[in-house]
Amino acid sequence: MLGAAVSAASPPIPPPYSNSTPASVQDRKQILFKLQKCKNIQQATPIHAQIIKNDNLNDPFTIFELLRICSRCCSVEYASKIFRRIRDPNVYLYTAFIEVLVSSGAYSDGIGIYFQMIKDLVLADNYIIPLVLKACGCALDLENGKQVHCQVMKMGLSLDRFVRLKLIELYGKCGEFSDAKKVFDEMPERDVVASTVMTSSYLDHGLVSKAMDEFRMVATKDNVCWTAMIDGLVRNGEMNLALELFREMQVAGVKPNEVTIVCVLSACAQMGALELGTWVHSYVEKYRIEVNHIVGSALVNMYSRCGDIDEAVSLFEDLKDRDVTTYNSMIVGYALNGMSAKAIKMFQRMIREGITPTSITFSGVLNACSHGGLVDIGFDIFESMETEYGIERRIEHYGCVVDLLGRVGRLQEAYDFIQKGNIAPDNIIWGSLLSACRIHKNFELGERIAKILREYGAADSGTYVLLSNVYASLGKFKEAAEVRAKLREEGVQKEPGCSSIEVNNEIHEFFLGDIRHPEREAIYSKLNELNDMLKSEDYAPATDAISQDIEEHEKKWALSIHSERLAICYGLISTKPYTTIRVVKNLRVCNDCHSVAKLISKITQRRIVVRDRNRFHHFENGVCSCGDYW
Repeated sequence: MLGAAVSAASPPIPPPYSNSTPASVQDRKQILFKLQKCKNIQQATPIHAQIIKNDNLNDPFTIFELLRICSRCCSVEYASKIFRRIRDPNVYLYTAFIEVLVSSGAYSDGIGIYFQMIKDLVLADNYIIPLVLKACGCALDLENGKQVHCQVMKMGLSLDRFVRLKLIELYGKCGEFSDAKKVFDEMPERDVVASTVMTSSYLDHGLVSKAMDEFRMVATKDNVCWTAMIDGLVRNGEMNLALELFREMQVAGVKPNEVTIVCVLSACAQMGALELGTWVHSYVEKYRIEVNHIVGSALVNMYSRCGDIDEAVSLFEDLKDRDVTTYNSMIVGYALNGMSAKAIKMFQRMIREGITPTSITFSGVLNACSHGGLVDIGFDIFESMETEYGIERRIEHYGCVVDLLGRVGRLQEAYDFIQKGNIAPDNIIWGSLLSACRIHKNFELGERIAKILREYGAADSGTYVLLSNVYASLGKFKEAAEVRAKLREEGVQKEPGCSSIEVNNEIHEFFLGDIRHPEREAIYSKLNELNDMLKSEDYAPATDAISQDIEEHEKKWALSIHSERLAICYGLISTKPYTTIRVVKNLRVCNDCHSVAKLISKITQRRIVVRDRNRFHHFENGVCSCGDYW
C-alpha cells in the first residue's frame, strides 16, 4: 500500500492519439462511457464483443480503455489476447499493455514488451519510460535498467522529473546508492517526493541511519514522507524508533493517513504496546478515519498480539467490512492466545461465509490445533489444504503438524511424518521435535534428532542452545560444551533474551541481569522479596537446565535475573495492585521462568500475560493457559 503511495509520482497515461476515426464518434463516446463504468472483466466482455461486431477493433481509444480495465483487474491473459490482435500499436497502447503487466507483477514480461517496441521502431516517450524503469527496479534488473537510462539520455528525457524519480528508485532498489545519489543530487528541485524515494531505498536495504539522515534533511515533510520512514523502521525491526517518530509526527501537526495508522499499529503489535495501540484506536475514531478491512485487520491484530483478545473479538464483530485478512488476524489471534476451539470455529465460520482461505489461514488454524492438542481435527484440516482448496502445503504447515504430534507425545509418529513428508525438513522442524522429546523425556529419540541437528550444520542460535540444554538435561556436559563451542567457532551470534513492558505509554526493556534501569534498586529489591516468598511455595530452581560448569548458587542467581522476571518485577512496583501485567519476550520462556510466573500470579493475585516467541501465556492463580506445553 505504501509503495503505491510513493509510486504515485508516475505520470498518468494519456489517451492514445490517432488519426483514425470509428464508424461513428457518438458510438465511440457511448462505448468509452460503458467501458469506464466496468468494475471487472466480466462486465467488459460483452462490450468488447460489441466493438468487434461494429468493426472497431483497431480504434486505439476503445482498445486503450479495454487495456486500462485489464490493468485495474490484473487480467494479463485477457490483455495479452487483445494486444496480440492490434495492428501496429502506437506508444500509448504499448504503455497501456506494459502497465497491465507491471500492475500484475509480470515485470520481466513488461520489460520484454518495451524492448520489442524499441525493436519495432516505436519511439518511447516520458510516459512509458517511468513505467519500464519501475519494472526494472521491481525485478532488480539493473542491466536492462541501465540500458533504458542510456536511451533516456539519447532521447533528451534526462531532465523529466518523473523519469528522474524512477531512476533513483531503480538504482536504490538495486543497491546502487552512488548512482541513485548522483541522479538525486542533479535534480534542480529535490522535493519531498524525491527525498522520500531516496529514504525508502535506504530502508529497503536496512540502512536505517542513512535513511534517517536523509529524512532529517527534508525541510517540509508530508504524511507520505513520514509514513515511509515509519514503515521502514517497522520493517527493519526498529519499533521504538517508529513509535517515537509517530509522536514527532503528531507534534509537527501532520495528520496521519490510513497507511500510517496501519504501520503504527503493526509496531504496537510487535512491541506489545497495548496502551499506545489503544490510543491510536481512539485517534482513528476521533478523526473518523475509515475502519476498512485493512485498518480493521491491523486493529484486530494489535489487540490480539497485545493479549487483549476480548477487545480484538469485539472489534472484529463490529467491523462492517471483513475479508480473508481480517479473518486471518482473528484466527491467528485466537491461536496465539491458546483459544484453539474458538480459532477452529472462526475458520469454519469463514468457510460458511464463502471466504476462500489462504496459506496464512491454514498456518493459523493448524497452530491452534497444535496448541490444543487436537490431532484428528488438525490432520483433517492439513489434508483439506490440497484436496479441497488446492493450496500447496509449505514447510510451516508441516511444522505445525510435527508440533501437534509432539505435544501429545506421539514422537515416533512425528519423526516418521518428517521422514515421509514431501518437504526437506529444516532445523526448526527438527528443533520442535527435539524440544518435545525433552519435555516427554524420550532421550533415545532425542539423541537421534540431536545427531541430525549437529550434522545439519545450518542451525540458528536458538537450535544450538536447545541442543546444548538437551545434552545438559541428559547429564552429558561434555557434549553440551561442544555444541556451545561450535556455536562460537561458526560465529553464530546468540540472540540475547530481551523482555519489554509498557507502563504509562512508555516501553521499558530488560536484558539478563540488566542494571541500566533508573529504578534498578527497587526492581532488585522486589526480586529478592519474591525469591524469599517463592521458597515458602516449595519452589526448586531448575538448575539442571544450565549447561555451564558453575556453582549451584550461581546457577540459581543466573535463573532469577532472566529478563522476563525483571520486567515482571518492574510491573509489580510501577502499576496498581490487581492490574494485569503484560510482558513481551523475544525468545521462548524457559521452564524455570514459566514455573516462577505461575507462582508469582498466585502470590500477588495478579494476572500476568507473557508473549514469547511461540505464543501467549496467561498466568492466573498459579495456572497457565498453555497447559505447561509451549
